[in-house]
Amino acid sequence: MASLNVGNLGEYLREQRRQAQLSLRQLADAAGVSNPYLSQIERGLRKPSADILQQLAKALRISAETLYVQAGILDERDRDEVETRAVILSDPSINERQKQVLLQIYDAFRRENALEAEEPETDSSGSGSGSGSGSGDTAVPPTN
Repeated sequence: MASLNVGNLGEYLREQRRQAQLSLRQLADAAGVSNPYLSQIERGLRKPSADILQQLAKALRISAETLYVQAGILDERDRDEVETRAVILSDPSINERQKQVLLQIYDAFRRENALEAEEPETDSSGSGSGSGSGSGDTAVPPTN
């Protein structure tokens, strides 16, 4: 089964390299790996480490997480998040600063939604009526 993941990784890498219009040698040089080693990865004969995948992702200007999923390093259920990040990072119409800002906003929304998903469990186990205003805060009307 591991060789299947490596094969998928190799095919994916080859496709990304071709889309980036890079030769095997150009990508190998940009990533700091040997030409024969990269060729073996693309053919599914070698399984690169996470560090090598990160170097390849940087050279291809794609997210390392996308390569981690392809290699079976990152869990498949995180794929939606990874794909969203990959789309943002690969968009040629925005600059690197804008990409980082978008990713920060995306992370903030995900954290906020995760907290909201947890709140009903903690709130429901608290007070019985909860909807009243026992603290006296409602005496001051909100300002608009």
